[in-house]
Amino acid sequence: MTEIIGPGAGEHSAEVMGTALNVFTWRPDGPPRLLLAVFHGLNRDAGPYRDNARALADRIGAIVVAPEFDAERFSIDLYQRGGVAPHGTFVPPGKRTIDLIGPLIAWARAASGRPALPHALVGHSAGGQFLSRVAAFAPTDATHLVIANPSTWVLPSVDDAVPYGFSGTPDPEKALRTYLELPITALHGLDDIGAHNLSSEPEAVAQGLNRLDRGRNTFAKARAAAQARGWRFGWKFVEVPGVGHNAAQMFGSDQAADIFR
Repeated sequence: MTEIIGPGAGEHSAEVMGTALNVFTWRPDGPPRLLLAVFHGLNRDAGPYRDNARALADRIGAIVVAPEFDAERFSIDLYQRGGVAPHGTFVPPGKRTIDLIGPLIAWARAASGRPALPHALVGHSAGGQFLSRVAAFAPTDATHLVIANPSTWVLPSVDDAVPYGFSGTPDPEKALRTYLELPITALHGLDDIGAHNLSSEPEAVAQGLNRLDRGRNTFAKARAAAQARGWRFGWKFVEVPGVGHNAAQMFGSDQAADIFR
């Protein structure tokens, strides 16, 4: 593929596993050291999310690719829940929204002219929910998975059913171990304690009172699950003071940049 992600802002169409995705890009000056895939929120606003990530990308030397998962084709079950179990039964790899991410990274590497560029994944709000499912149910070699201010998580549980836990997967213990060993950062604004657009299904409510509470609860359970089994634990929990449910402020924070140092 001829390089098509040039300097500055761009918009492209990527054909990924037979699915056409609009992809918004940003390429800072200088040689990039990272490819940063950014997953948008509930409003399916990939362009603004690309812009929200520009300051972070400039600080860490990253090319941004922000795919758009439009509401017409990607329902809540297919986007926020990753297409993992839209009808309550685990869907094997190959037909899930989360399965698009590996090929998308391959497209972005080729389109940027950097086929060996390492990559990281960042999702905020609904995009954080999606990234939690990518982390739990899709193979990834991302250097960082930054899950910011999501309404729901995949719990570190072999008792809770997919897409909120690992019950129903072919090998729940193996999948759980892989999940807990990933370089996941739970990035939460300390002021994100409101209820606006907060997921309210019973499985979500059981995770905590608000996004911050749910993140803290999930992280504590994940650490305890790893310790109880003697597994390596790869997660970190990072708090951003003075920030609520705001992607631009979360991505622009010193705490977000420090994750990649």
